[in-house]
Amino acid sequence: MNGLPITLDLQPHIDAALAALRTGQGAQALSDHAFSNLYLFREAHAYRFVPGEWPGVVGRTYDGAGHFMPLFDIGTAPLAVLDALIERHGCLYPVAEHQTQVLPAGRFVWSANEDDADYLYAAESFRDYAGRALAKKRNLVRQFLAHHVPEAVPFGPAVEAAAREVLAGWMVQKGKGAGEADEHACLEAIAHAGRFGLEGFVYFVQSQPVAFVLAQALEPGVFAIRFAKGLDSHVGIYPFMFQHFCRSFARPVLWLNFEQDMGNPGFRRSKRSYAPQALLAKWRVSRVG
Repeated sequence: MNGLPITLDLQPHIDAALAALRTGQGAQALSDHAFSNLYLFREAHAYRFVPGEWPGVVGRTYDGAGHFMPLFDIGTAPLAVLDALIERHGCLYPVAEHQTQVLPAGRFVWSANEDDADYLYAAESFRDYAGRALAKKRNLVRQFLAHHVPEAVPFGPAVEAAAREVLAGWMVQKGKGAGEADEHACLEAIAHAGRFGLEGFVYFVQSQPVAFVLAQALEPGVFAIRFAKGLDSHVGIYPFMFQHFCRSFARPVLWLNFEQDMGNPGFRRSKRSYAPQALLAKWRVSRVG
């Protein structure tokens, strides 16, 4: 099999390379460009690290396409190198919009699957849920606060057990068996939150944990929402949780990235119900012909 397993020992090298790709991109930074994402979903995508002069991560997209994720600026690589990587691995992916502009159109072709696109929101829209499009969210927050007095505790080792309790309750309410959905990745995220730079809150009602959110800074003020779990028994917990994060996080929050919907109709409805400002395309680069 190509490459090396994605292990925690690789984090410093891979994180540094991906941080270089995100730097300066602001809200356009892709949620995939972080070691935490590669590690937590290493099995789902069969990720492997390929070292060398032009390093990268090979894997498979949710729709089964083989790909090579460059851990370098593709504009710095000889075209013959890109040709060889595509020939061997299927395509270059995910490639950000600005990176496609350095590619000669006569030699390469790029396309995007909407299922892969990141959902991008201005954090300001969560602070008050103003306007007709978000009226339902505004009303759900009011309903939640009319029935509950929540307490938010910043995420840390002291509330890891509470987050795991929420996840277990969420699994039961969703009718999921052990290991289904994203349970394994979520448990690892809770355990390695500090190492991966995952931050957020655990929410309690009458001393019982009912929700948690774990986010990761991609760029200053830009946060990918990696995991958000809430109990359905507390109607309105999700819009309240996102509102609280945008209002109360320790550093300024300018943008939220809800990642992709993977073509899942339920995920798509939920993410679109918050009226995204944009969908960030993740391009797949292949050779012409």
